[in-house]
Amino acid sequence: MRTNLLVEALKRELKARGITYAELAQRIQMSEASVKRMLSQRNFTLERLDEILEACDVELSDLMRVSLAEDKLISQLTERHEREIVSNPKLFVVAVACLNQMRFEEIIELYALSEAECITHLSQLDKMGFIELMPANRIRLKVARTFHWLPNGPIMQLFRQQSKEYFECDFSGVGERFLLVNAMLTRGSIEKFIERMQELAREFSRLHTDDARMPFDKRHAHSLLLAVRPWEPSFMRSLRHKATQSP
Repeated sequence: MRTNLLVEALKRELKARGITYAELAQRIQMSEASVKRMLSQRNFTLERLDEILEACDVELSDLMRVSLAEDKLISQLTERHEREIVSNPKLFVVAVACLNQMRFEEIIELYALSEAECITHLSQLDKMGFIELMPANRIRLKVARTFHWLPNGPIMQLFRQQSKEYFECDFSGVGERFLLVNAMLTRGSIEKFIERMQELAREFSRLHTDDARMPFDKRHAHSLLLAVRPWEPSFMRSLRHKATQSP
């Protein structure tokens, strides 16, 4: 079994049980920084793994089962499931909260949802294969790290409709940045740049996964929007000679 799958399964199990890096560090008598480094570098002995499992009351067989299931995680929902989520704002909120790796208690604390409502929506997401709703309302996310909404699907269409709201900001606050760069590039260069954009999006997701172990009040919702296309404002395009105007 590949080590990285086992470590990712361990991280998921810690999250599902609500065990932070700080709490794990205390249980195994290590510094929090050492725990973070150990898990990020995937560098620890079998004895240390056994110590972690015992401290968290996790069976190795369960961890292996979760690890083997990694390849079965979904990378996207069906269009029908996305439509179902979009049609119900509360279901949408719970789905995004699950993606943000929030616990049941955190969801009902942050949003105006009763426990019964939240459980109902979690059960819907469980049936979709999006999560596994476990005993004591623990949530195990069942999406791959490559998970994405359907291109031009119901959820992406919703985000496009809300894009004006996204840009109603001067992007001058902490954790905010807006960059607009215009360039004339060859097809080869733009393809390379798109690959870099995809790498950046993956890094954003990795940071999200790592920070999921931090206390809830230390984390804040951020949305990263990456886009590039052949485009210039219509007033500029209208000044081109007719033969050079793009469609």
